[in-house]
Amino acid sequence: MWLALVVGPLTLLWWASVVLVPALGVWLASSIAAYRNGPVWLACACGLLLFPLAPLLWDLLGTWRRSRAKRARPRILMVRDRLILRTLVLNLAVLAGLLAGFPGTSFTALSTRGDWFLDGREGSQVEAIRALLFRAADTLEWLFDATHANPYDEVVGREPPPQPVPGDSKVVAPIAVPQPTPPTDATTAALAWPLPEQLHPLVVNMPAEAEASIASVGRYIAEHEPDQRLRIKALHDYVADRIAYDAEAYADRRYPPQDAETVFRTRLAVCAGSAQLLAALGSAAGEEIVVVLGDARVRGSDVTGEGHAWNAARIADDWALIDATWDAGSVEGRTFNKSYSSSHLFAPPAVFAVSHFPDEPRWQLQSPPLSRGDFFRAPMMRAEFHALGLSLLTPDRSQVSVDEVFEVAVDNPQGRFILAKFAGPAGAGRCAVVNGARATARCALPAAGAYQVELYAAPEEFGSYPLVGSFVVNRTR
Repeated sequence: MWLALVVGPLTLLWWASVVLVPALGVWLASSIAAYRNGPVWLACACGLLLFPLAPLLWDLLGTWRRSRAKRARPRILMVRDRLILRTLVLNLAVLAGLLAGFPGTSFTALSTRGDWFLDGREGSQVEAIRALLFRAADTLEWLFDATHANPYDEVVGREPPPQPVPGDSKVVAPIAVPQPTPPTDATTAALAWPLPEQLHPLVVNMPAEAEASIASVGRYIAEHEPDQRLRIKALHDYVADRIAYDAEAYADRRYPPQDAETVFRTRLAVCAGSAQLLAALGSAAGEEIVVVLGDARVRGSDVTGEGHAWNAARIADDWALIDATWDAGSVEGRTFNKSYSSSHLFAPPAVFAVSHFPDEPRWQLQSPPLSRGDFFRAPMMRAEFHALGLSLLTPDRSQVSVDEVFEVAVDNPQGRFILAKFAGPAGAGRCAVVNGARATARCALPAAGAYQVELYAAPEEFGSYPLVGSFVVNRTR
């Protein structure tokens, strides 16, 4: 009796593993294929080969070799048991090979396209299955973390704090990194995002003697701006206006020193340097501004984004997020185009989280925080998109697959003007756009391949159209 109670569950577990392991292998391989715009049918066909064709052929080969042997030992396992064992060995080897060979891609593919076979299907049961799949994918985030390094980890946080100068009462000691809490509704409303795209008058009219050092800049701003919110804006504006982005260093992935003093002296930095300078200026002005490390999705990047650094500032009893680097201008190849913006100054945490994913979840300033899979799946809409009062209706993913035509629908209550274009292996082109309260863009992709579709918007029909969002679109045929 007791033996049956033990053997029964073990037998069920044995058979479940025979089904589950090949299914996991097919799920992973097909998801990678969908993510990379490869042939999903081929991945599924390989899964059929591994179960049951390859184990059966392996067993037949073994039987044939035994028939030719002069002396063959008697078999211990039955045919069924041999097939099960061979199936597990083959599929575990393939599954381990995929995870070991493509760890980051495996997690990304499962997180973004792990539900590819549910495309076009709706309903509560479909959503429940989709949620289950993504929860399973989240368990593999450690694979991505193990192979993903932020290049700015080595250059952030190692420089000494600014040294006080005689009579400088505004310079404070280094602060411990605090535990942030999500901002209250009252604080969010007070920040009144987006702010007008105008430099603070103190930054525009700052006398030369006030710019002698980090300490003197911080002291000047602290002494002349009594409002804390505007004081932090002035510090942000100083970095965004005075520091040029080092596009050549970024292109070469070779970074000169990014400590605050070097950046202040050279007026040149990548994101890590600008973030450290803003933190140092905050310390000099008596404000709590910390550097936040993580990933950000920039123009042309994959849905995973790339290493980045930005800031969080304490305002009264709450925290606000700041990215002075992105508000300084844009990069085209090895050229930096200076253009001041306030889109990433005090942006709401939900808006900031679409493009910025901090290494430490607490700096999302959201409860509960997004998972990395949520970040990968979210459409790559920039803060400027939300600042214009736009809301994305469809699609609801950062990467999608289409047969030929990709469509975007935007809720546009303020009547903004929208443009869209695509670029991919078969060329580039403009999308057909219909503006209005519900704006739409239809992109007829010329051939199979992976395309980058970019969305632009502006309050006026004629003038500059900033980039407000992008999508990765795979045309499958």
